[in-house]
Amino acid sequence: MLELPEELRRAHLIGIGGAGMSGIARILLARGAFVSGSDAKESRALLSLRAQGAELFVGQAASNIAALAEPPSAVVVSTAIKETNPELAAARAAGIPVLHRAQALAGLMEGHRVACIAGTHGKTSTTSMLTVALQHCRLDPSFAIGGDLNESGANAHHGEGGVFVAEADESDGSFLTYSPSVAVVTNVEPDHLDHHGTAEAYTKVFTEFVGRIVPGGLLIVCADDEGADALGDEAAERGVRVRRYGRRAGGADDAGIRSYQALPDGGIVQLSLRGELIDVKVAVPGVHMALNAVAALLAGIELGAPVEGLVEGLGAFGGVRRRFEFKGRAGDVRVYDDYAHHPTEVAAQLRAVRTAAGSGRVIVVFQPHLYSRTKTFSTEFAEALSLADEVVVLDVYGAREEPVPGVTGALIADKVTASVHYEPAFDVAAPLAAGLAKPGDLVVTMGAGDVTQLGPEILAELDKR
Repeated sequence: MLELPEELRRAHLIGIGGAGMSGIARILLARGAFVSGSDAKESRALLSLRAQGAELFVGQAASNIAALAEPPSAVVVSTAIKETNPELAAARAAGIPVLHRAQALAGLMEGHRVACIAGTHGKTSTTSMLTVALQHCRLDPSFAIGGDLNESGANAHHGEGGVFVAEADESDGSFLTYSPSVAVVTNVEPDHLDHHGTAEAYTKVFTEFVGRIVPGGLLIVCADDEGADALGDEAAERGVRVRRYGRRAGGADDAGIRSYQALPDGGIVQLSLRGELIDVKVAVPGVHMALNAVAALLAGIELGAPVEGLVEGLGAFGGVRRRFEFKGRAGDVRVYDDYAHHPTEVAAQLRAVRTAAGSGRVIVVFQPHLYSRTKTFSTEFAEALSLADEVVVLDVYGAREEPVPGVTGALIADKVTASVHYEPAFDVAAPLAAGLAKPGDLVVTMGAGDVTQLGPEILAELDKR
């Protein structure tokens, strides 16, 4: 087994139940570290980590650090943890090293060949596809993903294959900690301006990320995305190897998409690769998912996996939780849940939902995420949501931000051209959506906040009717 970095041998993770932090905890435990941590409330993630041997606290207090038999070798935090957090303050007062989540993950990557998946959209799905495809080829990769694989229910794993696959988060620039051998950039489109400030600064961080690729490494970009394609041009000028994928990809080593056939349960993408035509079946709907699969295929090839095995693995990919996840059926109405929280993601997913709905109508229950994003992209959100037949817009899920006067879900709802309902009362949303649904319709809850809770409630309301 690989040696653990000294500072991670007794790690205390604040907010350990989160997607990124729980994944790091799983890998640390698998590699023999003593892991402790805390979160605001009990969760499925905490139950799982506790069963694996972690010492966990519900609620965050300075006494949690003092209660440990030995002081932690490091306290690990994410950007969401504020300096006023009592455990973080206690760690600093005691002189305990504090690591950002990305620094801890970078430490776990040491000794591996690293593949990082970055981009404004599609990171989780592409990382998951690559992971499942490599597993199908029996390469046993280590992985850290921002969502749970449907196949295993896990978001992270310590593998013995010498490869580490990781979702690389640009939201706070922390992916600049990694040094990948293979880097995928699915797209570059302004987002997270609450942190980066300007579109130019956001784009620049991707340029810096490319500079982190190890000598001789590979950058894979989507030729159909203007931002990613331009990034590929810049990288090539700097001497970085670049491969492209998409309809506009035409290089000898590129993966050029020739056609896409939509199916009720996914689609088939045909691509040209090194003079051969290859059909890749994707079991999740949408052209955007087909593009993600092709990106994963190119990354897998670079990592040494056989094309045939990768294609079979991609065909077996069953999706990621909260990425068009089927929640259930009531009568002849299907209910799904999706994480889309940027206008481009919303539009791409609703086009895919339209195919999956067949002759039925599409009803979307959308919860805006972040006041800053809602204010900046209200028009674009409205245009995207107008692709549905019925739209229910909830109020903003503020997450880490304080409310902004005048910025509510109404800012989006007022611009939607489809049939729209602005509903600020969260407890009214489920009966409202259920009341709109007719036999054959498809309902999708959408957003990065607690809107995911509404799926079961909508199904319960439908059952009553």
